[in-house]
Amino acid sequence: MSLDSKATKPHDRLAQALSEDMAAVNALIRERMSSEHAPRIPEVTAHLIEAGGKRLRPMLTLAAARVMGYEGPYHVHLAATVEFIHTATLLHDDVVDESGQRRGRPTANLLWDNKSSVLVGDYLFARSFQLMTETGKMRVLEILANASAVIAEGEVLQLTAAQNLATTEDIYLRVIRGKTAALFSAATEVGGVIAEAGAEEVKALYDYGDALGIAFQMVDDLLDYGGSAAETGKNVGDDFRERKLTMPVIKAIAQATEEEHAFWKRVIEKGDQREGDLDHAMELMRKYGTLEATRKDAIGWTDTARAALAKLPAHPLRDMLDDLADYVVARVR
Repeated sequence: MSLDSKATKPHDRLAQALSEDMAAVNALIRERMSSEHAPRIPEVTAHLIEAGGKRLRPMLTLAAARVMGYEGPYHVHLAATVEFIHTATLLHDDVVDESGQRRGRPTANLLWDNKSSVLVGDYLFARSFQLMTETGKMRVLEILANASAVIAEGEVLQLTAAQNLATTEDIYLRVIRGKTAALFSAATEVGGVIAEAGAEEVKALYDYGDALGIAFQMVDDLLDYGGSAAETGKNVGDDFRERKLTMPVIKAIAQATEEEHAFWKRVIEKGDQREGDLDHAMELMRKYGTLEATRKDAIGWTDTARAALAKLPAHPLRDMLDDLADYVVARVR
């Protein structure tokens, strides 16, 4: 398959290389998100699924299976499963976060209501389990069921950790492993399992997805303090305004003077934010070099991801996954 040289971004090249598989995934998603008796289900689902996301997670499943030589049909089922789980979590997240915008469009909970978002999210979780059972592989079911539990656990942990100044880097990593990395690692791992790869190769695929997901979320959190709205889909400082403790802030709090700690307590724990507070928070992060330190952490995780890939068979898609890991941190290099 020839790749268009204009498709310079790794996820675009990946999408082009996997275009036939992704067309099958999209057709299966449209088929399975339908509901004979509740038309609101496809309405709400289509609003989010058709919003122009990169479909990165299902592509990871397809690529992992293809790298390991899979020629059967079930990588498509698993890729659709992964996208349904992801979409379900987004619907639930927007309700929890009281969000009004995602990917530059009004959220489903804003256009419809919270009840519709929660219940349609539940429906998509159920659909995802129907899809994964069709593969006939218990190990696949185990991996994706475990990932679903870890995702939910991570979201609950974030509720208690997000505005607690005692939150450590270890707790933050546990949160982002739940909210992001768990589905990345499950997506790559099941691709290997459906291809009947060896235990070491399946572990390498898991390690790649885990490290990539952690780097992906760290960069997302970092860009909140230095990206553009077009790049991130949100305004700079949204995490600060929403009082979310992310790695750059956690690192700054760990080194804070008594006066600085009082500032963080006021703006994060108490939610008493005033004009100029975001600028002051940025000054403190620059003072202690925490944006740079977080950037280095993210690069370290992509190095881990690429080291895991090196254990897999040579394949053009493996090279694209390697480029993808590098691209995740390219915006903050």
